[in-house]
Order: sequence, then structure tokens, then C-alpha cells
Amino acid sequence: MRWWARFGGSLSRTVNRSALLFSVLAAVLGTLALLGVTWWLLWRLLGAQAETPSRVELTKIALALAAGIGGAVALVVAYRRQRDLERGRFADLFGAAAKQLGDSDVAVRIAGVYAMAGVADEFSAVGRRQQCVDVLCGYLRLPYAPDEGVSHLVSKSQRIEDSGTAVERVYHFRQNDRQVRETIVRVIADRLRRTAQTSWSTCDFDFSDATFENADFSDAVFAGRSTRFSNAGFTGSRVTSFERARFLGARVTFRGAMFRGSETTFEHARFAHTHIAAAERDSAGTTFIDATFGGSVTFDNAVFGGGRTAFTRARFAGERTGFAGARFAADLTSFERAMFDGDRVTFTSAEFTGARTSFIATRFFAEATAFDCAQLGAKTRFRAGRTREVSFARAELHGKISFADAVLGGRAVVFNGGDFFGEISFRRAVFEARDISFERPKAWVGVQVDWAGTPGAKPANVRPEQWPPPLADTPPAVTAGKDAVKEKAGADSAG
Repeated sequence: MRWWARFGGSLSRTVNRSALLFSVLAAVLGTLALLGVTWWLLWRLLGAQAETPSRVELTKIALALAAGIGGAVALVVAYRRQRDLERGRFADLFGAAAKQLGDSDVAVRIAGVYAMAGVADEFSAVGRRQQCVDVLCGYLRLPYAPDEGVSHLVSKSQRIEDSGTAVERVYHFRQNDRQVRETIVRVIADRLRRTAQTSWSTCDFDFSDATFENADFSDAVFAGRSTRFSNAGFTGSRVTSFERARFLGARVTFRGAMFRGSETTFEHARFAHTHIAAAERDSAGTTFIDATFGGSVTFDNAVFGGGRTAFTRARFAGERTGFAGARFAADLTSFERAMFDGDRVTFTSAEFTGARTSFIATRFFAEATAFDCAQLGAKTRFRAGRTREVSFARAELHGKISFADAVLGGRAVVFNGGDFFGEISFRRAVFEARDISFERPKAWVGVQVDWAGTPGAKPANVRPEQWPPPLADTPPAVTAGKDAVKEKAGADSAG
């Protein structure tokens, strides 16, 4: 394998060094082939008779052939010269813009942002435009202190005592860096909107560890293969907006992102993967794993598609969290071990229609949580519904939680081992799934169902048979004794 790799590398270098020679040979062969095909077509269509040509005619044919070959070679050489000139011009413009971005003066850096954007707009080749985008994203990933973002100072010194010795520490800052960063975000967002004259939507964007202040990506279209906001920080006094944004790439990640602003909106956003190879389907998806929403956040009417949507271990700590009207159609939707806190959490009229939806070990600690009119699982058709399972196993449902008028569909809906403590209502809920289980809860306080007081009205697809369900720490013998007492009481009353 090593000799084959060395041979392949040597062949590749030889081809690159001889690219002009191969291009000329291809042009010559192409010209000869074109002349031959043209002569044959004319001979067939016009019915020309084959005659022995004279020396003069042969000379004319040879000169015409030489002229054609010479013209083809000249075109190839001119094309290569023009391409090399464009490469040199790109390198010059790119280098000048990058130098401006590294300048100490804020005005020069802002000019560098627009210069780099201009280079990306002019050179539409995917690799060159991506190179410019990577530089702008790289600037945002540089260390940044928001508190010093508007400072005109370039350094700050601090004297501290370290083991009885006075130590002076000097911190260096880029002067007024907030204005530069806001300019970069605005330039990128403008070119991601559908109204942009020059679109950058097909580029990949890596904003990992970047800090955003008052970011506005509303109406942006991210259609590259990868869009990364991993461990990004979002702050500011205004709304952080991804309203009506579209994420169409194979991988979209907000893993570990921190939303510290007062409000964040993904309202009407769309997370749908449009071009995914079969081999990538398992790894493709939308990820908010370990994300933290410190302020209010809304995903109202958002659409989640593709292979996976993951809010695993996400924390929603703001006053309001909204998923009203959201549609979760990914094969797997996971809120496992997520925590919902604050005043109100809303899943009103949300639709979970994927193959599997997981709220396993999720903690609902908000004062009020609403799943009213939600569709938890797609309807079962021909005994093989698309939704295999919707699971709230080991979930902690505390406070006021409502499933009023919700539809529990699909093959199975699981609440096994749940911690029900508060005012949990299943009034008017439709228990449509083939199997719905509330087996062995940790606590069962304040749960309201339509058949309370009339056990015979309990749907046959709801388990366990005994209602209310015996707690997980209830010994089997005690449960059996309670059943016997109930049966005896029933027999006595009949007698």
C-alpha cells in the first residue's frame, strides 16, 4: 500500500507540473477529432465522391489543419495565462484585506472587513469564497472580552500579590473591537439573506467559541454542508434573532452554546436537510446538546426535519420557553435529561411525528408547562404507524402541567418510572397509541384523568390495570393485599 501511495503522489505531482502540456495535447487531439467528424458529416450529407487529391489540395488541407491546431494551442495558452493572472490578483487582494484585518487601528480593520467581503463577492469560485469566509469567521473566534469591547484602550495592567511578591499583569485588547465584530456579523448576515445580490449561503460557517452581541441572523439561509455555533456565546441588550432562518446543511450544531441575552428567537426557523447522502444520514442532524438558554427563548412554529434533532441536556432557564406550533419530524427527536425551568414552558399544538421522540429523564420544573392540543406521535395506519415510541420514562413532572386535548399516538407512549408531583392534567387527552404505560411511578400526586373515580372507564390500551398505578417502591405483597381488599369490598357490597 505504501508504494502505491508513493506512486500515486508522484503521478499527481507530475500531472500538476505538466498541466500545460496535457492541456495542449488535449486541444490538439480535440481539434483533429473535430475536423475528422466534420469531414465525415459533410461527406455523408453532401454525397461527395472520393477522388485522389492533387498536391495543391493536400497543401491547403495541411495548412488549414495546422492553422486549426495552432489556434487551439493559442486558446489554451491564453486561457492558462488568464487563469494565472486571476490567481495572482486574488492573492494580492486577499493578502491586502487580511493585512487590514490585522491592523491595530479600528477604522483600518473595519475597512478590511469590507475589503475581504468584496474579494469574496468578486471571486465566485467555491474555494476562494470559502477562504474569505473562513478568515471572517476566524476573526470572530479570536478571544474577546465584551466588557472591553468599546474601550479605546489597547492594554490594561493589574498588580497582584503572588506568594508575597508583587506581580504586574498586562492585558492587551484590540481597540474598539465591538464595532469590528458587529460589522463582520452584519456583512455575513446580509449575504445570507434571500435578497442578497451575492449569496454566500452555500459556504460552510464555523463560529465555534465565537462571541456574538445583539446578533441578527433573521431570514438567513445556511445551505452549506456544515454550520457550527459550538460553544458560541450570545449576549446583548437586544433580541438575538434567528427568526425565519433556514438551516439546510447536513450538520447544524449549537452544542454547548450559551444564550445569555434577555431574549432569543428561532420563531419560524426551519431545520431541514435537503441534500444528504445515504451514508451520512445517521450522522446528520440538528444539535443543541448541552446548550443553555439563560433568557426567554422561542421556537414557535419552527420546523425540525432530517435524521436527528437533539436538545439532550439542554437547559431552559429563562422566564418563558416556547415551542408552540413547532413541528418535530426528524427520525429522532431527543430532549433527554433536558431541564425546563422558569415561569412558563409551551408546547401547545406542537407536532412530534418522527419515528422516536424522547423526553427520558427530562425535568419539568417550570411553574406551568403546556402540551395542550399537542400531537405526540403520528397516527397509526394499517397497524404500522411511523412513530414507534414517545417516551417520558423517568421524567420529573413538577408544577402545573397540562396535556389537555393532546393526542398520544403512535405505537407506544411511555411514562414508566415518572415522578408526578403537582397539578398534572390529562383531561380530554386522546389515548390513541396501541400501548400507553404509566407503570411504577416514583410519585403520583395531583394527576387528573377523565376516568378518575370510575376505573372501568379507563381505556384498555392504558397500563397498568390497577389504577392509580402502584408506586415503584411499593412492595408486591402490599399491592396484592390492596387488590384483595378491594375485591372483598366489592363482593360484600354485591351481597
